[in-house]
Amino acid sequence: MKPLFLVFVTFGLTLATATANAVTTSEPHHLQSNAPRSVTVTEAETPPVIRAGLLQSTLILLPAEEKIATVFGGDTVDWVFDGGHVASRFISIKPKLANTSTDIHIVSDHGNEYTLQLQEISSDADAHFDSKVFIIPGDKVAKDRLTDLPVFVPAAELEKAKQEAVSAKAAQTAELKAEEAKAETYRSQYPGSLHFDFTWDDKKGKELGLQQIWHDDKFTYLRGHFQETPALYELKDKKGSLINFDYNAGLYTVPKQLDNGYLTIGKQRVDFHRIDGKE
Repeated sequence: MKPLFLVFVTFGLTLATATANAVTTSEPHHLQSNAPRSVTVTEAETPPVIRAGLLQSTLILLPAEEKIATVFGGDTVDWVFDGGHVASRFISIKPKLANTSTDIHIVSDHGNEYTLQLQEISSDADAHFDSKVFIIPGDKVAKDRLTDLPVFVPAAELEKAKQEAVSAKAAQTAELKAEEAKAETYRSQYPGSLHFDFTWDDKKGKELGLQQIWHDDKFTYLRGHFQETPALYELKDKKGSLINFDYNAGLYTVPKQLDNGYLTIGKQRVDFHRIDGKE
């Protein structure tokens, strides 16, 4: 009878093992994503519940007019909150531990505050989780803020603005230094570009008030102490023609190089010529 008893015990152990294996290999709980939905958030009502799936990402979207300024999460150990590297209206949430819950508070750049309740649903009979959730402000004040200018600057945009300001200042400094160097070079070289190579009748010049005539590589200048402002003519083929010039405190500035010309008031006239010019 002892052998029969041993067989019976062995059979019992085999049956228990088979039963345990059947329980262990039962079909797992598969999560499925819901279609995108909208939730209305108001200050006076309980925060909407967002159904999140273990290791699944749920995307929360603020109204198109807003960007996320900052986010506060109740549980930052078992939940991941990711707003990306660039300020936007999107934030992704992802639970790392099953059957956990937490809250999230989102502050937008327009000053609106949105509070949501997050729930991981692995043990829920309904295996559907939210894949994408659009937030709609339910309070009139919050809706009105959407049409106003932002009151907060997201940290990412602030850092970007700071970097752009530093770069712009550096570029401006470099440009100013380049302009100063250019101006200094021009000032140091300018005297060498002045030519006092005009001739005129000194006696007639003194009677009219003419003191000096010179030119650089672009302009012709006439300086004098005149009782009245003489008319200035360019002389070509022995014919005089009025030319454009600027006059200030006795200084004529002609925007070209003159070879020959004359100043005249009434019957007084002073002809001038460049020494290497042609009449």
